[in-house]
Amino acid sequence: MSVREDDPVNELSIADVEAASARIAGRVREVVVARADRGRDSADDYELHWALEFMQHTGTFKARGAQNFLLAHRDAGTLPRAGVTIASGGNAGLACAWAARQHGVPATVFLPTGAPAVKVDRLRAYEADVRLTGSEYAEAQAACAEFSQQSGALMSHAYDHPYVAAGAGTLMLEILSRVPDLDTVVLSVGGGGLFAGVAAVAREHGVRVVAVEPENSHALRAALEAGRPVDVEVESVAADSLGARRASQLALWAARHGDVRSVLVPDHEIVTARARLWDEHRLVVEHAAGTAWAGLSSPGYLPGTGEKICVVLCGANTDPASLGVDSRAR
Repeated sequence: MSVREDDPVNELSIADVEAASARIAGRVREVVVARADRGRDSADDYELHWALEFMQHTGTFKARGAQNFLLAHRDAGTLPRAGVTIASGGNAGLACAWAARQHGVPATVFLPTGAPAVKVDRLRAYEADVRLTGSEYAEAQAACAEFSQQSGALMSHAYDHPYVAAGAGTLMLEILSRVPDLDTVVLSVGGGGLFAGVAAVAREHGVRVVAVEPENSHALRAALEAGRPVDVEVESVAADSLGARRASQLALWAARHGDVRSVLVPDHEIVTARARLWDEHRLVVEHAAGTAWAGLSSPGYLPGTGEKICVVLCGANTDPASLGVDSRAR
């Protein structure tokens, strides 16, 4: 895939994801896929697996896209000495800063002022230049674009770039290598980078994709309803990870092709799911992971008898003390 920064790209292919997989091999952790123990009293007659992607470098799948983006530009000779800049709710910035340090270039990361302190602290530990700007991701994105023009730094994107989305999609190749007869993959969606990459692979293998969003932060559902990416209001407990105001064109194209279900879940179910992952399984994850698991019990998607399902649990950049708050909030 040869992409100019000003070229619109509306779709990804499995070949794009396979190229990303070869490019980043050995630079990211391969995902652990575990058979979920749902207890003897469970009446659900389906097989459940968890993709434990929160164990990835920097705590999320974003490390995959960041590596693919920087490696592609390095190989093309377009990685400037001014480094890279990105706007993020936190996780994409962490991945970008981590990858930039490996490549010996500076990273300047723009975050909304309400970004979680745990993510800000980790960014600074990666030696990133952290700039808190505005109350929403969109405002940080505008400041990032201005900085890129003034400094000459290469501008990356948290989700809306083909190299970033293709890198994220390498997760699905690894899931299928572990569960080759998978029927359904369930994942949470913000701007749609992971979704677009995963869907490109799932489409070729006949795997259903369940795209789960918070009820009050649903850029992909809004794009599907409008027929084009549109701005949405963002107000969710999972907004620091899933708070994109607008879905990418890549995500919209992917949602229109293949077997895709769009599911919305309320915040209280996200909170409950995250707390249960800790209470019952001792998994410390962000609300984004709770969003994905909450989708499994949503009326918008009911698993069938004998169905083999993998839920992507992603996001480890959280304050463990907040788990007690979540448990009391149920």
